Amino acid sequence: MLESYVKKILKARVYDIVDKVPLDSAVNLSLRTGNQILLKREDLQPVFSFKLRGAYNKMVQLTQEEKDRGVIAASAGNHAQGVALSANKLGLEALIVMPKTTPDIKVTAVKRLGGKVELYGNSYDEAYQHAKKLEKAHALTFIHPYDDPDVIAGQGTIAMEIMQQCEQDPDAIFVPVGGGGLIAGISAYIKYLYPEIKIIGVEPDDAGSLYEALKAKKRVVLDQVGIFADGVAVRQVGAETFPVALKCVDDVILVGADEICAAIKDIFDDTRTVTEPAGALAVAGLKKYIRDKKPVNKIFVAINSGANINFDRLRHVAERAELGEHREVLFSATIDERPGSFLKFCKIVGTRGITEFNYRYSHEDMARVFVGVKTRNADAEKEILFNALISKGYPVIDFSDNEIAKLHLRHMVGGHAPELENEHIYRFEFPERPGALLRFLKGMGHNWNISLFHYRNHGAAFGRVLAGIQVPDNELENFHNFLDELGYNYWDETDNPAYKEFLI
Repeated sequence: MLESYVKKILKARVYDIVDKVPLDSAVNLSLRTGNQILLKREDLQPVFSFKLRGAYNKMVQLTQEEKDRGVIAASAGNHAQGVALSANKLGLEALIVMPKTTPDIKVTAVKRLGGKVELYGNSYDEAYQHAKKLEKAHALTFIHPYDDPDVIAGQGTIAMEIMQQCEQDPDAIFVPVGGGGLIAGISAYIKYLYPEIKIIGVEPDDAGSLYEALKAKKRVVLDQVGIFADGVAVRQVGAETFPVALKCVDDVILVGADEICAAIKDIFDDTRTVTEPAGALAVAGLKKYIRDKKPVNKIFVAINSGANINFDRLRHVAERAELGEHREVLFSATIDERPGSFLKFCKIVGTRGITEFNYRYSHEDMARVFVGVKTRNADAEKEILFNALISKGYPVIDFSDNEIAKLHLRHMVGGHAPELENEHIYRFEFPERPGALLRFLKGMGHNWNISLFHYRNHGAAFGRVLAGIQVPDNELENFHNFLDELGYNYWDETDNPAYKEFLI
C-alpha cells in the first residue's frame, strides 16, 4: 500500500500550478521551547492553502470525457479554491457546494477564481451529501477533498519537499487532520522512506474524527463537530485515508480553541502571517506535545496548512490567545463599597498588566469586580496573586477556565442602579503602559466614590476607561478642576443615551 502511494507522489503533477513553499525556522518558538521548530509554509500557496496540490493532481489526470462533463466539489473553503483555480487553469467548468457557515473570504475567493458557488447546509457533511446528489443529477465529475488516491498523492508531495529542505531528518512532523488526506499522503511517504520519523496528527478537541477512529480501530461518525476550525470540521475520517493513518500515524493530539488561538499568535510572531484556525492546528499540537513530553534539542516540523481567515475573527483570536497561552488570569473578587477601595485592591494586584476591569454598583456595602490580569505563566502566578488577595480579606473566584466568563460575562458586567445619587459618567483615555491603570486610580484618590468602572486593554496605544463617579452638584467644579490637573483626556458622557438606557 505504501509503495504504491510513494510512486504516485513521485509522479504527481502539481508543479504546473503549485509553489514549492519554504520550510521556515520559527525562531521565537524554537528559543522558547528549546527545540528547533520548522514551519512548512503552505499558507503561501496561490490559494493560501495546501489543498491546491491534491485538487490539481486529481484534475490534471482526469480523462477528457471526465473533464468535458465539468467538475463538482464539496468544501468548507480551501479545497474549493484549489478546485476553482485548477479548473480555471485547465479550462473546466467547476461547481462548488459550500456550507452556509463558510467564511466569506473563502466564498469570495472561489467566485473570483471562476468557480460557481452553491451554499448548502451548516456543515461540510451536509454540503457533501448535496453535492453528491448534484453529481448524479447533472452527470458531473466529483473531486473529493481527501478521500481519493490522487488527491492524497498530491498532498503527499509536501513530505517529499520537507525531506529535501531539511538539513537533518526531523524527529517528528505535526500534521493537521480533517478528513485525513494530508496526513495520509505525508505519512505514507515518510513511513515508507523514513520509518523512524514520528507522524503526529492534530485535531480540535470538538472534531476528533481520526482520534476516535484510531481508538476504536475503525471509522466512527461523530455526533457533531465544532466549526471554529472550519477547515477540519469533518464528522468521519475518510475510507481511503483511514487505513493509511492506522498503519502510519504514531499519535493524534487534541487541542482546544484557546490553544489554537495561541498558536495563531505564535505563528504571527515568527512569520508576520495570520493563519486560519485549521492552519495553526499543527503548531498548537506541537506546543502541547512539548509541554507534556518535555523534549529538548529535537527537530520538529509543523504544517502551516492555510491562511484563509475572515478579518472579523481576528478580535476573537487575539482575545483568546493569551488564555490559550496561559498568560491571562480571569477572576472575580469582592471589595468594600466605599471611596478608595479600588485603589487599595489595585495596589495588591501591583504593576501586573490589567487586561480587564469591570464593575457596577449593586450593593451599598460590597462590590464584585471582574478582573483580567496578564501573566507570564498563569498557573504559577495565579496562586501567588490569589493568595495575596485572600490574605488581605478579598474572596476570589477563578474564572480562567470558565467558558461563560470568557465568552460572555466579560462583556456583560453592568446593569441598572436606579437608587444611585449624583452619578456622572466619564470616558477617559490614557497612554497604555504597565501600571497605567494603577496610576489612574491613584490620581482619582479618595474624594469621590466610583460607582461604575470598565477598562479593557485593546492592545492599542491608549487605554480606555468608562467610569461612573458620584459627585454632588456643589462639588462638580472642583471635580472638573481635578480632572484637568490629572492630565488625561476625558469626556462627560452623563447624557449619553446608551448610559441612560442600560446603566442608569
